[in-house]
Amino acid sequence: MELRQLEYFVAVAEERSFSRGAERAHVVQSAVSSAVAKLERELDIRLIDRGRHRVTLTPAGTAFLTEARSTIAAARRARNSVAPYREQLAGSVDLGTLMSSGPLDLPAALGRFHARYPLVSIRLHQSVAGTAGHLAAVADGSLDVALVAATTAPAQVTLRPLAREPLLLLCRPDHRLGDRGQVHLTDLAAETVVRFAAGWGIRRQTDDAFANAGITPDAPYEVADYDTAAGLVRNRLGITLMPATPAGHYPDLRAIPVTPTVTWTLALATAAQLPVPPAAVAMTDSLLDACRPS
Repeated sequence: MELRQLEYFVAVAEERSFSRGAERAHVVQSAVSSAVAKLERELDIRLIDRGRHRVTLTPAGTAFLTEARSTIAAARRARNSVAPYREQLAGSVDLGTLMSSGPLDLPAALGRFHARYPLVSIRLHQSVAGTAGHLAAVADGSLDVALVAATTAPAQVTLRPLAREPLLLLCRPDHRLGDRGQVHLTDLAAETVVRFAAGWGIRRQTDDAFANAGITPDAPYEVADYDTAAGLVRNRLGITLMPATPAGHYPDLRAIPVTPTVTWTLALATAAQLPVPPAAVAMTDSLLDACRPS
């Protein structure tokens, strides 16, 4: 059993697709399929049920996924443990990212980090489970560092706030609320709301905000990116709430403050109980510096 086989299996299992798993691993699909099939032969058990449109894990595959993640994380920690003994910082950082980093210019921050530490390999990961998925991955060691939209975390995770901004109502200019300078959450009771996937920080915040306001708006649309949400709003299929920075990317729509204020918080998550490799410590410091006032 090779570490590469485990990495390919985890990629396929998390992406629920051989093609997306191969894209994530930066190899051709045939290499991933062959590696997973070889792994199943070596274990003498089927790990993945292959469907026409998506793959699912067998019970054995679900159990194996947990151990595979732990093994990969342990191997990464072993590699990174020797980094302090090199003259220049090296190693790798697995960084979880969100669809928006708010006011943090993540590409610019990563560019500065790479210029300073050219021997450090940075791998970016998104999770279909959003913030919840990243917190779980940091806790079990699958990720070194993650950007999350959260103010609380499991005991195994340390959070450091990076930035905060309010959620705004996004609607068409000709919407009945479009000429308001501010709207109350209760004004949305009869609206159709475009919401985001379960597990995402913004989904939890909006669900909590509606519950606290005592309303349950109709929410038939669940999307995985801001552009799709804005497109549905633009085509009169509903309204949505999103942080101020991405809301400003759609000047043809109205972005209106809501009351009570719902604050979106971008934080940096690292493991509280596992050793954090030197490269990940440097990455954490770099991202914190990027959000400090100049």
